[in-house]
Amino acid sequence: MARAKPQKQDQENEYEDIPGTFVFNAERSRQGYGINMFCMSLMKAENRTAFKANEAGYLKQYPLTPEQTEAILHRDYNRMLELGGNIYFTAKLGATDGHSFRHLAATMTGSTQDDYAEMMLKGGRSVEGNRSKSGKYDSPARAKAKAPAKTSKSKTPSKKSAAKKRK
Repeated sequence: MARAKPQKQDQENEYEDIPGTFVFNAERSRQGYGINMFCMSLMKAENRTAFKANEAGYLKQYPLTPEQTEAILHRDYNRMLELGGNIYFTAKLGATDGHSFRHLAATMTGSTQDDYAEMMLKGGRSVEGNRSKSGKYDSPARAKAKAPAKTSKSKTPSKKSAAKKRK
C-alpha cells in the first residue's frame, strides 16, 4: 500500500488564508487544550456555579496562557477560536452565560441576532471578498478586476494592411 506524500507546509496550511476562519486542526487542538477542558468542565452544574462565583480563580486550575485567560474573561469567542478553542466547546461558556448559539454567532460576526438569522436564511455570507487574505483565491471576476489592463491588438489584419499586402 503506497503512503501518501507529506504535504508541503504552504499546502498544509492553505486554509489559514481564509479571512476570519480558524480551522480546528491538530495544532490548534494542542494549543487550545486548556480552553477546551475548561469549557467541557461547564457541563457540570457545580462547575458552572464555581466558575460564576470566581471566574479568574476557577480558570487557574487549567493550563491557560494569559491570552487565553483574557479571551475567556472578556468572552472574546473569535479570539478563543484563534487560540485553539473548539466552537462546540466554547459554546458551553455561552450557554453558562445564558446565551443561545444564535446569539454567539451574531456576536462573532458583528451583527444582531435577527440580521444574522436573515443572512443565514438567505444562504450565508457572500464569498465575494471573503475568499483569501492573500488574494490567491479570489473569484475570477475579482481577479480580473485587479489585473492590469491589457492592450488589445487584433490578430486579424485591418483592411488597410490587407490592401498593402495585395499591392
